[in-house]
Amino acid sequence: MNVIIIEDEKPAARLLQRKLARLDIEAQTMLHSVEEALEWFGSNPQPDLIFLDIQLSDGLSFEIFEAMPISSAIIFTTAYDEYALRAFKLNSIDYLLKPIDEDDLEAAVKKFRARQPKEQPLSLDFDQIKRMLSNPSEKAYKKRFTIKMGQHLKMVNVEDAECFYSENKGTYIHTTENRSYLLENTLEQLENELDPKQFFRVSRKFIVHISAIKDIVVYTNSRLKIILPTYKEDEVIVSRERVNDFREWLG
Repeated sequence: MNVIIIEDEKPAARLLQRKLARLDIEAQTMLHSVEEALEWFGSNPQPDLIFLDIQLSDGLSFEIFEAMPISSAIIFTTAYDEYALRAFKLNSIDYLLKPIDEDDLEAAVKKFRARQPKEQPLSLDFDQIKRMLSNPSEKAYKKRFTIKMGQHLKMVNVEDAECFYSENKGTYIHTTENRSYLLENTLEQLENELDPKQFFRVSRKFIVHISAIKDIVVYTNSRLKIILPTYKEDEVIVSRERVNDFREWLG
């Protein structure tokens, strides 16, 4: 596996190199600036994995991606959390804040290894055949909910949802009007009824609408915190095991 470190502080680069060695990862190449990285990429094959600091001595490492296409997987290593959303739009595996915790580093490496392609069997099982024969474009996703309010019925459009959440054994829709309404559906049922391009289940408690995501903040234990426009009752956290799928869903 070809691994490189791009880090402007040489002692920090050597420390990361030693930590990776304890995880059986050899990172022989260490680069320290945008200019040095561009020169190296211009004359070398792209590595499998890059450990990348964001603020380098001569600029932000995002300038590398603006100058040339980079297909390598990336684990960001930085002291700054304000670049998290921009980083996740790249081919990133994880976003580690300095000082880098060895358990978080090991978890990030496991994520990378889990994403490596595995040899696929030649035979197909019954479920695979069903998925191949099904046409997802034919599925009609839920467009609105009819909610009983006393003696009245209220129509709530799905597109007006910021999120769906569970609380005290009930399931609720929270809307852009900062109102929550009790539904008869469970979150498990909603996962099958909502358009997966628009809605994602970030945890056991929450399903979020992509159009309602106001900000994404790096949270503890390699998780992410989602900021919604009006929902403030509880923190909306992307569970650790769902971060990779969530990043891919963002596109």
